[in-house]
Amino acid sequence: MKIQELSTFDPVVDEIIEREETRQDNELELIASENYASPAVRAALSSVLTNKYSEGYPGKRYYGGNSIIDEIETLAINRVKELFSAEHANVQPLSGSPANAAVYMAFLEPGDKVLGLRLDHGGHLSHGHSVNFSGRLYNFVQYGLDPKTGRIDMDELRKVALAERPKMIVAGFSAYSREIDWAGFKAIADEIGAYTFADIAHIAGLIAGKQLTNPVPIFDVVATTTHKTLRGPRGAVIMCKEQFAKQVDRAVFPGMQGGPHDNVTAAKAVAFGEALKPEFAEYSHQTILNAQALSDALIAKGYSIVSGGTDNHLFVVDLSTKGLVGKEAEKALEALGISVSRSTIPDDPNPPMNPSGIRIGTPAVTTRGLKEADMKVVADIIDDAIINREDEVKLLELKGKTAEFCKRYPIPA
Repeated sequence: MKIQELSTFDPVVDEIIEREETRQDNELELIASENYASPAVRAALSSVLTNKYSEGYPGKRYYGGNSIIDEIETLAINRVKELFSAEHANVQPLSGSPANAAVYMAFLEPGDKVLGLRLDHGGHLSHGHSVNFSGRLYNFVQYGLDPKTGRIDMDELRKVALAERPKMIVAGFSAYSREIDWAGFKAIADEIGAYTFADIAHIAGLIAGKQLTNPVPIFDVVATTTHKTLRGPRGAVIMCKEQFAKQVDRAVFPGMQGGPHDNVTAAKAVAFGEALKPEFAEYSHQTILNAQALSDALIAKGYSIVSGGTDNHLFVVDLSTKGLVGKEAEKALEALGISVSRSTIPDDPNPPMNPSGIRIGTPAVTTRGLKEADMKVVADIIDDAIINREDEVKLLELKGKTAEFCKRYPIPA
């Protein structure tokens, strides 16, 4: 059955998908963790590879009939190793948090001490939050951002590391807008004999596109999702030094999961192939230029940006100076067809479900072809929406403006 026949076999599901496609076409996606996968990636996802079960690894499967599957997984491995200059890669992790869980399982025992970035300072749930498996299984201690600069203070990080002496240091984030000093992290970890783990889920595409420093040759182990800035399918990859290959592979399978999703593995291979092309570097560069242009345009309108700007694809807007919280801004922008995600600010006095900021990212709009000048238009719409957030007539007018703007930049098909 071909995908276009879905309307015949299940018109209910088909109609829902059609409405979501229309929404994506007519709205601006500024959620930093979202992007538009290419038609080739989506074709691989919908392929017959979804029918196969492939516990194990290439050449060492627990099921028969996997010789062709071995080819696609090996291709994905070789491409991602080339992309990131990795000694070893495991392309089977199903998503980001399970990949992080596999890393911890490979290098740690329950109760071991780990140093990670605080969630409200831009870290991730899987970097030690108390409600997450990471915080429940391991003894996480946290570092934060300098309150004056909004950046990681490497001297303070070293003091915490020397005092706590963790077994592993995690460098990574979900809402940090500055370049990371990977070599500095490694030097601190080496000083105390700790493992280094880089979670590059957000910036992997910018690293693959040669715009940001690559931690893979520096760190012991690196994990990333394959969507976001990499523009692939939803999934993950773990890369590590060859000396850790066996323990990482054992942690993924059979430690964390059973058979991989072979259709997703194929889509990862496609995305890695796309990222190896010269035009992907151009896309990555433009993504950063757009984030900086949008950040600068909002600063010019009186908005406060955590750390004062961005070196990558995202930034966090502190809305406390504008007299509202992130949930209000998120709802106002959604009403006119712009998606953002609410976000904590460092030492946020408000709860995580209703924090003081919003996180904005440019991967998806850059895929649509927007450039720096367009970011000023987007900033105008955002500002108008926040100012007029209680005016339904004005928001409806802005919704039409957003839709007209989207028509100028259709999603690549």
